[in-house]
Amino acid sequence: MPAPSSSSPTSSPTAATEAVPAPVPSTAKGSGSGSGSGSGSGSGLGPVALVISAGISVQFGAALAVMIMPRAGAAGVVTLRLAAAALVLLVLCRPKVRGHSRSDWGTVLAFGAAMAGMNGLFYQAIDRIPLGPAVTLEVLGPLALSVIVSRRLVNLLWAGLALGGVVLLSGHGGGGLGFGSLDPLGAAYALGAGAMWAAYIVFSARTGRRFPQADGLALAMAVAAVVSLPLGIAEAGSDLLVPSTLALGLGVAVLSSVLPYTLELLALRRMPAPTFAILMSLEPAIAATAGFLVLNQAMSALDALAIALVIAASMGAVRSQIRKKAA
Repeated sequence: MPAPSSSSPTSSPTAATEAVPAPVPSTAKGSGSGSGSGSGSGSGLGPVALVISAGISVQFGAALAVMIMPRAGAAGVVTLRLAAAALVLLVLCRPKVRGHSRSDWGTVLAFGAAMAGMNGLFYQAIDRIPLGPAVTLEVLGPLALSVIVSRRLVNLLWAGLALGGVVLLSGHGGGGLGFGSLDPLGAAYALGAGAMWAAYIVFSARTGRRFPQADGLALAMAVAAVVSLPLGIAEAGSDLLVPSTLALGLGVAVLSSVLPYTLELLALRRMPAPTFAILMSLEPAIAATAGFLVLNQAMSALDALAIALVIAASMGAVRSQIRKKAA
């Protein structure tokens, strides 16, 4: 799932406001962190390795979250992750709380609410269905946003390709882990997380334009933590304070937020945001690998083909955006 980006407008595979799937809540997302514009030529394997490492960190962090859900529940894990990430970002960024307009605060509140919804729904999804399919469904949100924003006929092709992948997943009932045999509520949560991811991209870009550095992200993360806190307490109660659970929750926060945000920030300083967006389209494949290695969530050949179709559609939509800007 997306790791919040740590700094500016483009925290997702969509270069800033271009609405292409992206990884950061301005940090995630996540979410991405730098300005979304990215500097540098993007040549060399260094930046690519950073982005892939960030994706691996996010998805293995999600796999760790699944392992500790029996202790604190999905809502409890989300609360631990967001609270820990918020504390780290607030300490590092020390954002100013004065001097901002009512509109600025409205944007931060919306961004934080989108972040809380995205994380909350996604963790509910992976509590019920395998990690790979969950991320595949979630990516449909940013992909749909890209298609809508671009208004190009070619993107209908990418939308159709993605739809074909979803049909394969939903219609495949054999093998135990195809969507046809999975909890429908889990799939619905994943789709809901995708919708919130699209909202997250929009408000991440707006926040990046209104706040310097990662100040907006830090404030939005604090909002997300506050929003999720009542749900986490209601589900886990005092279990949230068990030292071992706190330690594991911190591990999830580091793997899913702090480390990937830092890696994405470094990568975006050395590669163009569109290239970053294309690499982020590999998230479903990384998630499926993490699910297999950590959680023993094997996939059939049809499942793998379905995920590949969605990845291809996401990459195609990003490339279409790049060509549109270059024209």
